[in-house]
Amino acid sequence: MAELVRAPSVPSLAGLEEELTCSICLSLFENPVTTPCGHNFCGPCLDVLWSGLLAGFSCPQCRAGFQRRPELQKNTVLCRVVEQFQSSQPAGPAEAKRGWDESRSEVACDSCLEAAAARTCLTCMASFCLEHLRPHQESPAFRDHALCPPLRDLPRRKCPEHNKLLEFFCREHASCICCVCLVSHRTCLAGPLQEAKAEKESQLKNRLTELYNQSEKASLALDEVRVLQRQTSETAARKMDLLRSEFLEIKALIEEEENKAMKKVEEEEKRVCDKFDYVHNVLGKKKNEIQVIRDQIEMALTEDDDITFLKKAATLPQTSTKNVFIPRIDLDQNLIHTIYQGAFSLKEIVKRTVNQPQEKKMEANPQWKPKAFQINPSNKLSASGRKAMGSRDKRKPAKSAPNTANPGATSLESFLTKSREELLEYAAKITLDFNTAHNKVLLSDRNTKMSVSETPQKYNPHPQRFTYCSQVLGFQCFKRGIHYWEVELQRNNFCGIGICYGSMERQGADSRLGRNSSSWCIEWFNSKISAWHNDLEKCLPNTKATKIGVLLNYEGGFVIFLGVGEKHNLIYKFRAQFTEALCPAFWVFSSGTVLSLCQLK
Repeated sequence: MAELVRAPSVPSLAGLEEELTCSICLSLFENPVTTPCGHNFCGPCLDVLWSGLLAGFSCPQCRAGFQRRPELQKNTVLCRVVEQFQSSQPAGPAEAKRGWDESRSEVACDSCLEAAAARTCLTCMASFCLEHLRPHQESPAFRDHALCPPLRDLPRRKCPEHNKLLEFFCREHASCICCVCLVSHRTCLAGPLQEAKAEKESQLKNRLTELYNQSEKASLALDEVRVLQRQTSETAARKMDLLRSEFLEIKALIEEEENKAMKKVEEEEKRVCDKFDYVHNVLGKKKNEIQVIRDQIEMALTEDDDITFLKKAATLPQTSTKNVFIPRIDLDQNLIHTIYQGAFSLKEIVKRTVNQPQEKKMEANPQWKPKAFQINPSNKLSASGRKAMGSRDKRKPAKSAPNTANPGATSLESFLTKSREELLEYAAKITLDFNTAHNKVLLSDRNTKMSVSETPQKYNPHPQRFTYCSQVLGFQCFKRGIHYWEVELQRNNFCGIGICYGSMERQGADSRLGRNSSSWCIEWFNSKISAWHNDLEKCLPNTKATKIGVLLNYEGGFVIFLGVGEKHNLIYKFRAQFTEALCPAFWVFSSGTVLSLCQLK
């Protein structure tokens, strides 16, 4: 019954092979799916084509783009049509031949139906064994017949309409045609099957190469995204460390104010309590004296003899008839009110600053923190505060602290008149940070000398390492105070000396000193000297100094570059409102350039 139902559908499905063919693998659909633009493909083919992509999904046939990968479902109707088409295909002649085993790989002879075919005649459109092939080999009548190795799918090579060999391919209709069909396709672009196959193979190979390239680019893009994600996490971690340090310092300052206020109240309490103790002692002595007199009177009253009683009564001391006086002792309410008012004012300042929008904070005063603690400007951090600040206090030279409290002594002009001996009071010991050095920077002399290496160094990867140009940072960072160091230009003059935030970029063109808003530097390009900041250059007069002094005043908001000699020579000065920790920075960008950090005493 199923055969009777299926039989009428065979002619209607005969011309659907092309429509049921996947344009990617050029085979009948396998688990067909339909894209949003209406085209059908094998599900596994689309999975392979779109694998590894995060964006840029498009239809392989019409190139229609999709914002994200479409969620495709199996086209069950088309799947049943493909199955019906496969079952409706007529069996090959060799399979219908009597006595021929279908499991054998040979092609049966169309004459004897028993022996294996040796050749196939494309003119006769039949296969022959050696015995029945003799007429083609011996008779001149068959001399022009084209012979080829045995073909199992010979019926598929015939034109279903003209029963002729399919020898040509029409590119416009994408179909194989015979010599008779060629007449109706005379306006089409048609050619031999071999040429069409070679052209299509070339196209598919080019397409495969393009897909491989796209896959490689997608892999590189994935790696780059992961690197950017890791860098973002590291940058966020560094920012959180800075924030944690700032808030620890704020907490330490507030704790110091609390301790000082508590101490003042405790001292006032002790002063009043000492007075109460004194009055208590005086009253206790008075009570004891009264008790002694009372006991003596009671003893005298027990005497029966008149003479003895009167003698004892005459010797009794006189007692005061005044009541006990308690002096007025109280806390100094003015002092207590002043202390409480200071704490209340501090709370209001902190509350107002915290509730203020971030934009207004930056516009009003980027360094808002000192204003919030002006109740006692001369305060010093407590032991807990010093512990909270940790290593940042260790990096600050001890001699720089007195001057930071005196604005007049830290002005820019005052330093320009100082001698080298006076500047050495702020000397900082600088070493180079191995983890930031570019792989072309060679460090030596216990990380105090740098030069350009002819061969890249095998440094381990590190998120702080420069990857774009041959730069290196100092290991020390400064968040406050005044600091001075010297650098000697030993050989060549292709270098840069400056300072930068620790958060400055490590990759790309923006990681160059002076080419961003996070760094300030002086650059030597042979005999040309320039000052760089935020990618702006200012040419400077030439100097013959081979030793450069750098003086940084963080709170003062400036950095000075000096030519060190018998007399200091100002090269350039930068003014800025520093907001992050600053690191010494160096750039050697020519073979033969050597910079050396001077060890100041």
